[in-house]
Parts: sequence; structure tokens; C-alpha cells
Amino acid sequence: MEKYAVKKLNKKNNINASVPGSKSITNRALMLAAMSDGICTLNGVLFSSDSRAFLDCLISLGFSVQIDEESAKVVIKGENGRIPNRKATINVQSAGTAARFLTAMLAFSDGQYTIESSEQMKKRPMLPLFNALEDMGAHFEFLEKNGHLPVKVTGAAFGGNKPKSEVSIDISESTQFLSALMMTAPMLDSGLKINITSKKTDGSYIRITSNMMKQFGCEVVHEGAVYQIPADDNYVAGTYQIEPDVSAACYFYAAAALTGGYALVKNVRYTSMQGDMKFLEVLKQLGCKVEEEHEGISVTGPANGEYNGVDVDMNDFSDQTMTLAAIAPFAKTPTIIRNIEHIRLQESDRIEAIANELNSLCIDIKKGRDRIEILPGHVKPGVVKTYSDHRMAMAFALIGLRVDGIIIDDYECCAKTFEDYFQVLDRATRE
Repeated sequence: MEKYAVKKLNKKNNINASVPGSKSITNRALMLAAMSDGICTLNGVLFSSDSRAFLDCLISLGFSVQIDEESAKVVIKGENGRIPNRKATINVQSAGTAARFLTAMLAFSDGQYTIESSEQMKKRPMLPLFNALEDMGAHFEFLEKNGHLPVKVTGAAFGGNKPKSEVSIDISESTQFLSALMMTAPMLDSGLKINITSKKTDGSYIRITSNMMKQFGCEVVHEGAVYQIPADDNYVAGTYQIEPDVSAACYFYAAAALTGGYALVKNVRYTSMQGDMKFLEVLKQLGCKVEEEHEGISVTGPANGEYNGVDVDMNDFSDQTMTLAAIAPFAKTPTIIRNIEHIRLQESDRIEAIANELNSLCIDIKKGRDRIEILPGHVKPGVVKTYSDHRMAMAFALIGLRVDGIIIDDYECCAKTFEDYFQVLDRATRE
């Protein structure tokens, strides 16, 4: 595994960066385009290991896909809810969105398929989605471990059967389960009523799904713990622009807070539908100045990079947990991050990963099942393990902007969402 030595900043810098398209929006757009009624042109597409896995799966399923990476463009011929190949094997690699979304698509079909994945994805939760889809008439044959990939799928419409039009599901482990059911509901002639049985019934990524379905022509009715997708709704083909990835932008914004510098990320706007926009409010609490300029949103850090810690519920923008954790040791008071138990079930057990790596750098933490408290301290040089988790690699690299001797192990795992992150970080902080 390759290592990356972060270069400490010796002076306050002005960062001017561009980030790729949003992974969450890219993979939803690929899904909706494939289910639309004709030719869809997607602009601003993120090309990463996750999105390439999604594209490869669509091609294996027989969809016509034209890819232009240089122009960040993909053209897909949608089949109006039909899957061209009624038999196929797909490999979702480590892409959670591809795993959850395509499992639902195949489960509502009239075909038979095999879904393979990476070892990392085999460990991630899928059982609530499998159970819901089985209740609707699909059949799954688990090839290794019950409730996990790999799996053979027989669609609920196989042999002329009709999938049920109502289902219940617990989304406490992943809101992607609900997004998968919502997006594939137009495949069902009778529409779909989804009853949420967990305490958590909504979230930023669910709202992205709902907004994008509306943009593609399908309405979602949401009342309390019930989501209703009407019968006879279809996705309309057309041209769709994918937003820049706010999750990626936040690393550069956090760098401004950490150093007392300035960071502008091009084309990020307050109109973004991405939940990680809430991280900008956390940065304001740290004393940062946040402005929307002509080119994008900028963050100016507090004087000399000095700030107090915060106490924040990050359930709805938990991808930034690692970012806040990385800058928390430099605060003057403790930082507490709450309501994040679900991140234990993501690319890594992120609470344990944060605790282990901060401890290895001589920072004291206190952790619970769904929270972590990070105490101020003097960070010592060391090698940061990333657990093949792209967000651990990208977030913890920020520590090295303030401390000499920080080395990121397996830094290339950032290819999951931002292939050239370390080149962009190095260039942006040296200009």
C-alpha cells in the first residue's frame, strides 16, 4: 500500500480549488437515467471507483451507455423501467449505492441475476433491504453469508408474478435502503407505499433522492413515517447537471479553519441539495466567515487558526464526522460529535477508526456507541491507517497541514470518490 507524506503549511494560504461531481448525485442520476423513457445526458459526472462500478453494472445489464470522461459526461438510453438483459452477473465492487439501488431494481424485475461485490461490501448491512424485497415477492439465494452479498436474485415479476405495492422497512442502518425502494418504485404498475418502522424516518440523502426523482418527473408523497410513490409515474429523459461534491469541498473549507486561511471551492452554491452544506454552519460556530462569491462559496478561517470546540449532532451530515474529528485536536476546548452510531456500519467502523488513529497521534478521546468526544492536545507525528476508507484518508490528511510528520497509509483509497484528491490538496495549498 502506498503512503503519502503530508506537507505542513508554514504560512497562511489562499486555497482556490475545484472538486468533482457529487458521488451521491452521480449514482442516483445514473440509476434514474437508466430507468427513464429515453436518451439521458448527464453532465458533471463524477468518475471514481464507485461510479465506474455503477456504470459497469449498467453495461452488464444491457443498457446502452456512452462515456466521455474528459468532458465529465455520460449518455444513457433509458428503457422505461425495463432491464434489457433478463439474466446477468454484476459486480458492485465497494459501492454501497450501487449495491443497494441495483439490488432493488433487480428485485422488481422479471429476470434472474447474480450480484457480486468486494470483500469490504460483503461486510456492510443489506438484510433489512433483502427482507423488504422478499416481502414484496423477490427471492434471494445467499452465496456466502445470510443477509449479505454475494447473492442470486429472482425478480418479483419473474414468471408473470406481480410485486406487492406496500412494504415496511427499518432504515436505522442505512437510508440507502429507502432511497433504493423509492427510486425503483416506478417499475411497479401499482405504485408503492413504504412504511418506515425505525425511529429515523428522514434524512438528507433521502431528501436528495426525493428531489432528484421530482427533477426526473416523479413525485414522492411523504407524510411522517410513510412514503408514497403513485402508480403510473415514469422518469422523463433529458439533460441533467450534477452538482459539485460538497463533501469533498468541506475538506478544503476545514483546511481554512485549521490554518486561519482562506478557501474558495468553485461552483458550490447555497442552493445545493446536499446535506453536507450543514458543515458550513459548524465552521461558523468555529469562528469562520462563510460567503457566496461569484465563483463559489468561500470560507475564511478564524484569526491564527484559533477556535473553540463544538458540541454537535451530526446524524444528518455524518460524512463530515471525520473532517471535524481531524481538526478537533487543535481546538481550545473539547469537541463532542453525537448521534452517529450508523457510521460504525460504513466503509469502516468510523467511530473506532477515528478513536484509534487520534490515539495513535497522542490525542485523548472518549467514545460511546453513538458519540465521540475529542480533547485538545499536541498531535505527535505518525502514520495514519485509513482502513480502506476514503473519508479517513482525505480528512486525516488535514492534520498534516498543521503538524510535520503525518503520513497517510493507503492514501489511494480516496479513488472511491475523489481520485486526484491528494494532487488537488497539494496544489491548492501551495499556490
